[in-house]
Amino acid sequence: MLGTVSERAPLSAGWPELDVDTAYAIQDEALRQRRARGETLIGVKLGLTSRAKQQRMGIDAPLLAWLTDAMVLPAGAPVPHDALIHPRAEPELVFVLGRRLAGPGVTAATALSAVDRVYGGIEVIDSRYADYRFTLPDAVADNGSSAYFSVGPVGVEPASLDLSLEAALLEVDGQIVDTATGAAVQGHPAEALALAANTLAARGLALEPGWLVLTGGMTDAVPVRPGSRLAAHFSHLGSLTLAT
Repeated sequence: MLGTVSERAPLSAGWPELDVDTAYAIQDEALRQRRARGETLIGVKLGLTSRAKQQRMGIDAPLLAWLTDAMVLPAGAPVPHDALIHPRAEPELVFVLGRRLAGPGVTAATALSAVDRVYGGIEVIDSRYADYRFTLPDAVADNGSSAYFSVGPVGVEPASLDLSLEAALLEVDGQIVDTATGAAVQGHPAEALALAANTLAARGLALEPGWLVLTGGMTDAVPVRPGSRLAAHFSHLGSLTLAT
């Protein structure tokens, strides 16, 4: 989230000429302010990597956003509802980079070779825009609706799995509400990782060793309500639960 915890109309409602490049400049300035407050940059996330989700949101391209250490939700820590507006959660595949990955021209195979471990995770998103209605530049300027995320306990070498077939089940209050495989993320999550590297390259940046990369929601995001029990179960990457 950027700034205060109150919803607002999309920036584009009063600034129709807002474009993606300007939105990324806004995003970068927000990161500068976070770092000035003492937060540490620890990686990036991709948003709207699922074609189905793009169609539902009326957006035709994925986006990239920054992750800092202040966004990490440790295991067992409650979701801080007083700092959020209308949080939602979704399961993700999370890469930890073993070496620097710089574009342009990064392929999925090249990207995957730079990964040390892959984990299951849950991201809590929280758009500052009313009713989650926004254009692509709006979403970029809002740092991809980033709020918090948790990473599961099981990390494996990506070569040991077919990540396109790695399944995630999203559970709310004991009921499975959605399921998907890694193929929902750009066909393969390594394609999302390559996209991140190539997108950063256009801005003169790269993915750095040790960074986390959240590759995008595998299922629809579900509301996070106080007192509910929300969990994600992965085929080979274990399970994790949000304390809501």
